[in-house]
Amino acid sequence: MSSRKGQRDAARVVREQIAREKRRKRTLWTSVAAVAVLIIAGLIGWSVFRSQKSDTWTAPPGANDPGTGIVVGSGPVTIDLYEDYLCPVCRQFQQTTGPTINQLVSAGKAKVVFHPVAYLNRYSTTEYSTRASAASGCAAKGGKFKEFTDQLFARQPAEGSAGLSNDELIDIGVGVGLDRDDFGSCVKDGTYKPWTEHVTDDASKAGVTGTPTIKVNGKDVEDRSPEGVTAAVEAAGK
Repeated sequence: MSSRKGQRDAARVVREQIAREKRRKRTLWTSVAAVAVLIIAGLIGWSVFRSQKSDTWTAPPGANDPGTGIVVGSGPVTIDLYEDYLCPVCRQFQQTTGPTINQLVSAGKAKVVFHPVAYLNRYSTTEYSTRASAASGCAAKGGKFKEFTDQLFARQPAEGSAGLSNDELIDIGVGVGLDRDDFGSCVKDGTYKPWTEHVTDDASKAGVTGTPTIKVNGKDVEDRSPEGVTAAVEAAGK
């Protein structure tokens, strides 16, 4: 009797062990499948993200060799200026130090590479930073980049707003001498939006985390006052 009971107990223990092993394997394979689903979903998400970004871009006339900015002037010292058209501090910088930079360029002491980045799209309901930067590319195509840029800062919209409409951007361009049809088509078609992505991505890779950022011959300039920028250019030119 006790022998048969012992056999039954032993068989029950074996069955329980087999059942536990099956449950363990089932749980393991369920986890593996869940991880695989997450990986596949991640790959699909990345593919969608990449498909939404253009891999091809064309820099407007007047751009530097890497296509990351528009060059104004031909002096021996290079001023790299990273600005966002929605950035209030950039507007203040243009008001206070912009005239000094213009003088340095006119005097043949420096050239400026304007990098119109789109960092502040989240502060606009219509991705104004991207639209304005792309429109500046259209203005460069028409030979009026600096004039257009000056007017964009003069008429800068408030953060958190829709920003200037495309029609308003076109009116500004026409006001500085651009052809309404050519410039207007360029703005409405978003011709230079891929270029704006390129400019912004390159700035991020270069360590530019905010606007305005000023570099003179590749070195950051902390003092953005007229005196600070002038001193940096003079020191670089020696």
